[in-house]
Amino acid sequence: MAKICESCPICRYARRKQQGVAFRFVKTVEISICPFCQAYEKVHGRKAHEPVKYW
Repeated sequence: MAKICESCPICRYARRKQQGVAFRFVKTVEISICPFCQAYEKVHGRKAHEPVKYW
């Protein structure tokens, strides 16, 4: 289920841009409604709206 969140265009945009309507939408919806965002947090250890950090 986390893979769906990784490929979701809204979540990807929110992770990349960190601002705007998509960011606020994902930040609001991820915990309470979206099971894919919840799975993403469980697998990756960060919220669906947080940026991806490359080492």
